[in-house]
Amino acid sequence: WCATLNIHRGEATCYSPRGSSYRSSLGTRCELSCARGYRLVGPSTIQCLPSRHWSGMAYCRQIRCHVLPAVLQGYYVCSDGMQMDSRCDYTCLPGYQLEGDRRRICMEDGRWSGSDPICVADMEPPKIRCPDSRERIAEPGKLTATIYWDPPRVRDSADGIIKRVLLRGPEPGSEFPEGEHVIRYTAHDQAYNRASCKFIIRVQVRRCPVLKPPQNGHLSCTSDGNNYGATCEYLCEGGYELQGTSLRVCQSTQQWTGSQPLCAPMQINTAVNSAASLLDQFHEKRRLFVISAPDPSNRYYKMQMSMLQQTACGLDLRHVTIIELVGQPPHEVGRIREHQLSFSLIEELRQFLRLTRAHFNAVLLDKAGTDRERYISPVNPDELFVFIDTHLLGEREAAQREQSGDPC
Repeated sequence: WCATLNIHRGEATCYSPRGSSYRSSLGTRCELSCARGYRLVGPSTIQCLPSRHWSGMAYCRQIRCHVLPAVLQGYYVCSDGMQMDSRCDYTCLPGYQLEGDRRRICMEDGRWSGSDPICVADMEPPKIRCPDSRERIAEPGKLTATIYWDPPRVRDSADGIIKRVLLRGPEPGSEFPEGEHVIRYTAHDQAYNRASCKFIIRVQVRRCPVLKPPQNGHLSCTSDGNNYGATCEYLCEGGYELQGTSLRVCQSTQQWTGSQPLCAPMQINTAVNSAASLLDQFHEKRRLFVISAPDPSNRYYKMQMSMLQQTACGLDLRHVTIIELVGQPPHEVGRIREHQLSFSLIEELRQFLRLTRAHFNAVLLDKAGTDRERYISPVNPDELFVFIDTHLLGEREAAQREQSGDPC
């Protein structure tokens, strides 16, 4: 019998001619092997000799690779020391890029895979790719468009580290006005190499043809007046009435809804049965200057009418209509422009406005029909106009007057 084989980190597979119970007896043959990561030192096959000794001895030695050389301007980090299957990963210092194998593995034969890499100065700029250029339509009722985009894709050719990415232009999600806008990005790597890219954002405002105000009227429009979503309202001057649609909207097809309306002269109906019905026709449309005189030869009456006839433009500009109540029954006369008033309307108007037939007197009514000023002697038109411009103009009328100026 030979001594029982016991190989540390290895295994002996023996075969005896006498059977499995006699594996260490004379003539037994054993094949020796080592565990993974170990190498057999000595014969791989031995047998039991008549001298009671094995024909040879062997042992298992751990497989280890040599220490890797240092890398200038870089370093490596290894797992599990230098034994078999160990991995060593190479990294270069900032500003340098690796040339050669980035990872080496200790192989079964005790040698490293690949070859020694080197770190060279990074002279190549990073790779940067901007989003595609884009065109957008301005939002309805606005002259701007809100535009979003993804950040650019940036990659460094050396160590993969991008130090910073700078944006020149508005941030994603900003509102862009009409026109062309250039957005630039610049990327810097660890070696201070830089690369840039740009893309273009175009904002288009869809516009309808410019509307013209109607004769004896004007337009009041939202937004920019003729852009997609803008609404224009037609308004007539005092003494004129709108015929047709009052609102038009600019559509995405760059066409207006509806059609052009007209401002027709206001129709005065004197065939009414009460003073209130007569005055209601002027509500929110015209101011009334009602003149009362005892007879047509009254000097105050003639003086007042003479002054007013010379300022017809100023009266129309301020939406003032003249009503005359002149004379004594049964020869009393009432006039609104070319329209004659009935005796019953004249009497009711005098009572409603508290106007006497005994002497000259006048009253100014605003567009709401409210008594605003009374006169017992002729009033100079300039004084009348200053009072109206100072106290009776609404915000919209004042703005329109300021915009159009004084044509008189």
